[in-house]
Amino acid sequence: MWCLIVVAGTILALLLILRSWASWKRNQWKKNIDGQIVVGFFHPYCNAGGGGERVLWCAIRAIQDAYPKAHCVVYSGDCDAKPQDIIHKAKQRFNIHLKREVQFQFLHRRRFVEASPYPVFTLLGQSLGSILLGWEALCLCVPDIYIDSMGYAFTLPLFRYIGGCRIGCYVHYPTISVDMLSVVSERRPGLNNASFISNSKLLSTIKLLYYYAFALLYGLVGRSAQVIMVNSSWTKNHILALWRKSASTSVVYPPCDTQTFQQLPIEQDTSSHHTIVSIAQFRPEKDHPLQIKSFNRFLRSLPNQDQMNHYRLILVGSCRNEQDFVRVNKLKALCQELNIDNYVEFQLNVSFETLQEYLSKATIGLHTMWNEHFGIGVVECMAAGAVTLAHHSGGPKMDIVTDWQGKPTGLLAENEEQYATAMKEIFEMSSQQRLELRQRARASVAARFSEDVFNISFIQAVKSLFE
Repeated sequence: MWCLIVVAGTILALLLILRSWASWKRNQWKKNIDGQIVVGFFHPYCNAGGGGERVLWCAIRAIQDAYPKAHCVVYSGDCDAKPQDIIHKAKQRFNIHLKREVQFQFLHRRRFVEASPYPVFTLLGQSLGSILLGWEALCLCVPDIYIDSMGYAFTLPLFRYIGGCRIGCYVHYPTISVDMLSVVSERRPGLNNASFISNSKLLSTIKLLYYYAFALLYGLVGRSAQVIMVNSSWTKNHILALWRKSASTSVVYPPCDTQTFQQLPIEQDTSSHHTIVSIAQFRPEKDHPLQIKSFNRFLRSLPNQDQMNHYRLILVGSCRNEQDFVRVNKLKALCQELNIDNYVEFQLNVSFETLQEYLSKATIGLHTMWNEHFGIGVVECMAAGAVTLAHHSGGPKMDIVTDWQGKPTGLLAENEEQYATAMKEIFEMSSQQRLELRQRARASVAARFSEDVFNISFIQAVKSLFE
């Protein structure tokens, strides 16, 4: 009994010492910025150029507009990039211009949150690694307000109970979800459930116990957040099931540059040549192989070679690291194996202007990720005037490709056969039918997912952190 009291007392004393150190460090740091309120964004991949990064830069811009005395700090693991280059890329990729300077605190231990060091127990390894990375961030700068904008929930207790910060988070995708538990429980093979595990009752049982234990931990650390923003109805349902903080949780749809894409003209596509454009980072969960295989099935359904020459699949996306480039090479090899490499293009890390150009000429905007948390790329396709073909799950199903004024705004599919059939259905529509569908889709997303709507919703959600 006495041993437990001594241990508890020692831990409490250590926490108080660390809390005092954090308070001193914050005060020392704020002397250099005239005592302004410091808002820290934890975003180790802030230079990646994906939808999560648009949320980051739009959130910073919204705070700068609403709180002129706020000083924004970004914890970044992009040590090979200069601050001005990161800001320039945000302008180029997202057309976002910040009013004031943003300070970067560079993290040198980002490898701790990479998947590669953890071949087994990957979720747990990355989550514990995020605590170490979070400690590095805390040692560099102790903010008044801490916002995890990338989904590293295990950093939240660190900044709240040691850093003494007010805590907010923006959840793009729960680290673990009820769906993931179901996949293992039902022994279905998938991206996060290898076939050798799903085929074994013993291994499936062990993994299920591991997932349940991790879900419990995830729920505990998530409850450290005082303001919880989620990007879709799908994400909200899963976060509420695990974190159980309904009063603190709100849906803040991610900012989509609908206004810029709306400037692209929508006209009847009378040409017999068509392109299918996919916008997605080259990550495993985006399921680019499904896009290629579905397109191949569609091509094989055409009567002859001449007809096949009328169609192109263009994969547009960013590569974050060497693993992503390796993944692209495998996709190219798949195209060669299917003998459709002449019909598929890969466009990597393109500028915002180039992205617009591809979408302006696209007949179909393609999306294939299962349980996509939201789907900014889907919204961009709809705003640009492409007929959207998205996965029948997650955000696209629940929030985006939904009826508008009682009529459809796009098509949904789940597997290779359904995607190929939907492609054929779209191409067989009359140009007038496609035009009406595209116009309806554009009006729908412009009213719900613009940057202006995000700014209002985001500031409304975080205002309690500034009071």
